Amino acid sequence: MLTLIEGAELYGPTALGRQDLLVADGRIAWLGRGLSVPADWPLTRVDGRGRYLVPGLVDPLAHITGGGGEGGFGFRTPELAAREALSAGVTTLVAALGTDSLTRSPAQVLGKVREFRAAGVSAFMYTGSYHLPVKTLTGTVESDIMLIPEVLGVGELAISDHRSSAPTHDELARLVSEARVAGLLAGKSGVSFFHLGDGRGALAPLRALRDGTDIPLRQLYPTHCNRNPWLFAEAIEWGRAGGWVDLTTSSFPDLLDDGERLAADALVELLAAGVPADRISFSSDANASLPRFDGEGRLIELRCGQIDSLWQALVEACGKGVALEVALAVVTANPARALGLATKGTLAVGQDADLLLIDPDTLTIERVMSGGCWRT
Repeated sequence: MLTLIEGAELYGPTALGRQDLLVADGRIAWLGRGLSVPADWPLTRVDGRGRYLVPGLVDPLAHITGGGGEGGFGFRTPELAAREALSAGVTTLVAALGTDSLTRSPAQVLGKVREFRAAGVSAFMYTGSYHLPVKTLTGTVESDIMLIPEVLGVGELAISDHRSSAPTHDELARLVSEARVAGLLAGKSGVSFFHLGDGRGALAPLRALRDGTDIPLRQLYPTHCNRNPWLFAEAIEWGRAGGWVDLTTSSFPDLLDDGERLAADALVELLAAGVPADRISFSSDANASLPRFDGEGRLIELRCGQIDSLWQALVEACGKGVALEVALAVVTANPARALGLATKGTLAVGQDADLLLIDPDTLTIERVMSGGCWRT
């Protein structure tokens, strides 16, 4: 079956103007105007006039098996459903474990990833969790990355956080190097995805890797960079130097007195501070447990990350003056490039047909296509 979407304004994520787009066999087969289609072709036409057509969202961090429960078993967050991701415009995501790698496991994450794939979401995963020694599927990080197609790298590794394993520089250097080499051998990114906590060390462990090893900067992917003022200040310098800066969109306005920035505000500040737009990404942290602790590390309250916060943050950023194509790149092309997903995040011939039809007046997602099939 062929699908021809006609007359939409395309953002790929750069503005491409009004064009038609042909989908065939799950890929974008053609872009342009005035395609002549034989009458006997099995073609479905979709009227895209008066709508934006953009890439599906790429989410670099989602806890699809639920989150830790730092207040005890009564505080565990629920699993995410594939239909929730698709309804939120997320057609590609990377799943991770967090604090709890004892009652949740990489095998559970892999099973859930394959459930998402069966439902039409391009789901991947990181091996490991917050803690060292790394919990894996096959016994080593290298073999997980090389032998399991869904595993892109290692994460969510916790640093500068009282819940981490306080890894040493040598431990981190060895782990990141193993992931990188395995990625090279497997044709993957081999990225190391880092959870940044509220510790005063902030990005110091990653600066030590950058300055004290031969590991390329692109291998280090830190998230939660908008969680407090001192981490955000360091993230500005990190981004200016060419490092990735990932901002968490599952934030709550009533908690901003703690110094956390909403992702949209943080994006505006990063751009104003000279951080290149192509080094910034958003992640939802969907279904993570989002705890607040007092000064002695005791739990005050716990909330749950939301998958739909990714698109909401984009809309908020546009409302603050960020150009649509810049905001779109932060949730499409940029994370796809950081994760080494070459067929995701852009509109071009040969790319996966993961598409969103958008109302230009309200920036509401009206229809979602993944893998060439309409899902909503």
